[in-house]
Amino acid sequence: MTVHAVEIDTPPAHRSFRLTRGSQPRTTSEVRPALVLPEREARALLAAAGRDDVRRGGCWAAGTAGVQLWSGSWDGAAGSHGTAVPLGSVDWSYDTPVRHYVTIYRVVLTGHGAGAGESTDSLLARVLGLVDVQMPAGRLPMQAAPTRDPFRSR
Repeated sequence: MTVHAVEIDTPPAHRSFRLTRGSQPRTTSEVRPALVLPEREARALLAAAGRDDVRRGGCWAAGTAGVQLWSGSWDGAAGSHGTAVPLGSVDWSYDTPVRHYVTIYRVVLTGHGAGAGESTDSLLARVLGLVDVQMPAGRLPMQAAPTRDPFRSR
């Protein structure tokens, strides 16, 4: 394999959101034990979120790694998020623990999401509700963001 460096005149524009310094604080919960769905249910979930996509007036942005909830549709120039803000996401991985299954392992709630009245439980329940999957009780142990991450410098 050969790797070549390519210089780009302008930085690429990202169409998804990233949580960086200066962003609203976030609450991250690991789903314990992890929630495992058959791949067909995950495909149905992606299709349901796609029908209510942020680019078509909805509030969901679905991708291969999970589903993001936004405050509203993307109304910015050239398909950017405009005035919409990310409320959170549900993240998963494919073929874990075995082929043809999807493992939901994390729920991320932004400060905007918490301000809008969402919690990690309600966000996961909304995502699973897209395909009428009931959330088992006791999956999310952390309900609020820690006051400070001891492993991150300021």
